[in-house]
This record gives sequence, C-alpha cells and structure tokens, in this order.
Amino acid sequence: MSSQARKRYSYPILSDAQRAGSTDLQFVESLTRLLDTKFRIPGTSIRFGADFILGLVPGAGDVVAMGFSGVLVAIMAKNGASARLVIRMLGNVVLDAAVGSVPILGNVFDLFYKANYRNLRLMQEHYHEGKHVGSVWPLVLAVIAFFVVTIVLGLLLVAFILRAVWNSIVA
Repeated sequence: MSSQARKRYSYPILSDAQRAGSTDLQFVESLTRLLDTKFRIPGTSIRFGADFILGLVPGAGDVVAMGFSGVLVAIMAKNGASARLVIRMLGNVVLDAAVGSVPILGNVFDLFYKANYRNLRLMQEHYHEGKHVGSVWPLVLAVIAFFVVTIVLGLLLVAFILRAVWNSIVA
C-alpha cells in the first residue's frame, strides 16, 4: 500500500465542521474506522477492521457485518443522502456481503475492498461537492425490509438444514 493510501486511512474523512454539526456523522466515521481501518498488520501498511475479523466467523459474522453496514447506510441516508447515493452505497454493501461470504477469498476481499470506508467517502463527496442531494426515506424503508428478509431467509435456511440433519440422525 502506498504512503498516500496509508495517509488516506489515517486521517479523518469528514471535516471538523461536519463532525461538530452532527453526532450521527461522528458515529458513522468512528464505526467506519472500527469496521474497516482500525488495525494494521504489523510490518505492513495493510489496514483492516472488525468487518474482516467478523468475516472469519462463517455465516454469522457476515450477517453481523452486513447489519452494521446497513445501519451506517441508514444513518447516512437520514443525514441527507439521495436515493441515487444510497443505491451506490447499498451496491458496495451487497458486493462486500456477497463476495465476503466466500470462504478465504471473501476474507481477502474484505481486507482490501472496505465497503464502509467507500460509503463514507461517497458521503464526504456529498458534503464537499454538493452531489447526491435529496430525500431517501422510501428507499430506507426498502433497505430495512431487504435486510430483514435476508436475515429471515438465512435463519430459515439454517433451520431447514438443522432439521434435515436431525431427521437423518434420528432415523
């Protein structure tokens, strides 16, 4: 990783005025750092966070990480992101969750892709360049519904597998 990339992950993303103006955005920046860039692999400039660590727990870790990412997107939407911006953010989250669920390859992908950090950069672009303005509440509700349906379907799949295993043991 170049020194420019190292600096990018070390400095605050939002300006002091943005952080002072919104505790929500302070929370988003802090959680993003925790999820994507909090720690460094010793002897390298490669940074990782809790998202990478959670990805080491098969299934459940990816669901928890996706939940955190969804919360971040919802907070950014609440703070003025447009539907177009939220869709881009969700694309980052879905790509991270889909590829991240593949054993080993997904963990390597999580180490370098950093979807939450990308989303916060998109939000910074929104503030600094005035892009992506507008209301997004209908989309936020759809996102929440999507995450709830995804989690419920995952739990149903686990229940189905456990029932099949149980029936094969009992029979």
